[in-house]
Amino acid sequence: MQELAGKVALVTGGAKNIGRAIALALAEAGANIAIVARQDQAAAAATVAAIRGQGVAAEAYLANVADEAEVNAMVNAVVSRFGRLDVLVNNAAVRTEVPFAELSFIEWRRIIGIALDGAFLCAKAALSPLAASGTGSIINIGGLTAYTGGEHRAHVIAAKAGLDGLTRALAVELAPQGINVNLVSPGLIETVRAGGTPQHHKTHGTLVGRRGTPEEVASMVRYLAGPGGRYITGQTIHVNGGAYFG
Repeated sequence: MQELAGKVALVTGGAKNIGRAIALALAEAGANIAIVARQDQAAAAATVAAIRGQGVAAEAYLANVADEAEVNAMVNAVVSRFGRLDVLVNNAAVRTEVPFAELSFIEWRRIIGIALDGAFLCAKAALSPLAASGTGSIINIGGLTAYTGGEHRAHVIAAKAGLDGLTRALAVELAPQGINVNLVSPGLIETVRAGGTPQHHKTHGTLVGRRGTPEEVASMVRYLAGPGGRYITGQTIHVNGGAYFG
C-alpha cells in the first residue's frame, strides 16, 4: 500500500542510520523524499539512490539545520523542486558523551543547536507548505534518556527533552492549520556509531530481549505520517522494546 503516494517528505539527518531508514520507509509508502545532511555527501548520495530505486523522486540537500539562513534556503529549494511539502521529520542530532564537569558551553550550545534549535528552524521554515498540504505532519525524533536520564549526556538529554515540549506546544498551536505534531522516541537501537556503545546501552535492558532496528522506528514514523495517524497529535510514542514505559 502506498498511502503517501503524491506526498513529499523532508527528513533531516536522513543520510544514515535511523534517518535513512525513515526516508526509505516513507518512500516505500509512495512519498517523494528530500533528505538533509550536514556534510556526508557520499552517504546522502547512496541513500538517494536507494530511494529512487523504489520508484519515487528523491533529492539530497546539504545544510546546517542550526543555521536559519541555510534552513530557509533548503526548505525553499525543496518546495521549488517538488511543488509541495507534507511531512517534516526532525531527526538531525549529534549525541556526544562528555562528563558534565568537562562539558563546555560551546559543546552544550552545539548539540542543542542541532537537535532542538534545528527542529524549531525547520518547522518554522516549513510551516506555510505544511499548512497548504491539508494533511501536514511534523514528526520529531526524541530519545530514551530524555525520560530516564543518563551519564555524560546532559546536553543531549536537555535537547531531546526540549523536543518533547516543543512537540506539545506545536500540536496545540498548529492543529487549526491541519498539522499534526508528534514525537517518536527510539530506545536502544542498533545503529552504526563512531563513538562506540553509549553509556545508557550498558545500563538499560529491554523486555523483548534484544536491541531494536532503525526500520522498527521508521515503521512508526510511516504510520504517523499516513492517513491512519491523522487522529494522533501531541503524543510521545516510545519505540524501545519495553526499556521504558511512557
